[in-house]
Amino acid sequence: MQYELKTQVIEPQRSTFTHLVNRYGDKPASRYLEGSVGVQPREHFHYRPTYDPGKELYDETYSVFRLSDPYSFLDPRQYYYAPYVTSRSTHHEAFATSLQYIEDRGLLERLPQEWKDLLGELVLPLRHLESAGQLILCGMARFGYGSTVTQAAAFSGFDRVGNAQILSRLGIALAGGTADLLAEAKTHWLEDEPLQGLRRLAEYTIVEKDWGIALLHLDAVDQLLYDLLYRHLDDEAVTGGAPAYSLFAQHMSSWFADNRKWIDALHKAWRADEELGATNAGLIAQHGELAMDQALEAVTPFAARVDELLAVGAVDRVTARAAEVRQTYAADQA
Repeated sequence: MQYELKTQVIEPQRSTFTHLVNRYGDKPASRYLEGSVGVQPREHFHYRPTYDPGKELYDETYSVFRLSDPYSFLDPRQYYYAPYVTSRSTHHEAFATSLQYIEDRGLLERLPQEWKDLLGELVLPLRHLESAGQLILCGMARFGYGSTVTQAAAFSGFDRVGNAQILSRLGIALAGGTADLLAEAKTHWLEDEPLQGLRRLAEYTIVEKDWGIALLHLDAVDQLLYDLLYRHLDDEAVTGGAPAYSLFAQHMSSWFADNRKWIDALHKAWRADEELGATNAGLIAQHGELAMDQALEAVTPFAARVDELLAVGAVDRVTARAAEVRQTYAADQA
């Protein structure tokens, strides 16, 4: 008896889910699209929420920023669970490698005293600001509308936990393997005058009910702080005998650049909406200007303390950066 092996190609009856075919045509869809688009619950809500009976459980009007088509926003990074976890695992493994190098070479012990003071007084307390950022983004993930929006917010909220852990690990390493500096950092966060503006603004933003406005406030602070601490001071550390700071800063600045991709894409989607684009652009200009005013007021005392320690033109830097960001808000309205 002889057997003859043949290859038979079975054509799939459809390339992807029906709602994706209706939106993008009958062609294979990425895992990101299959797991993100059309997931937002829209009907069959049995009860209205007791905390806001005027709205549905999932409701577009939890923010003044709206999209006529929630899925006109797509995360340009195409993050769903698997690629997100892989990306962040790689990010934190790279930080662990840098931290091991810093400890092996004793670079933290060799930091100039003013750079150690900067880390202890101003940088390590920001782990509490990162924690506040997590709460703000969790609120956006809950009350946002459109699963591509809430998914990106949820991942960014998880990132904030990771950022706080990076700061904590740096503090433990700087304290010789103890948590002493982290305890001191909490006291600085609660009591030091240069940090009170940031703490106050973080607490106000946590209880902001409009998730879009809360995101603008959080992002305004980020744009000033991350630029100052992880770009401007990174440059100063390279020439100021603080290579350990530079090695640490590169991981924070690379995260910030990645995080900006989805926020910039969301602003673009708000502005480009065919029905609501002009309204959204006006709201971005209005609330963005207010957010930057409050962020600059909160960050300036912080920057002044940086100048007292290092004399690196920190106040001038945040003032200049605030002016640049204001122009982007105004451009949104143009």
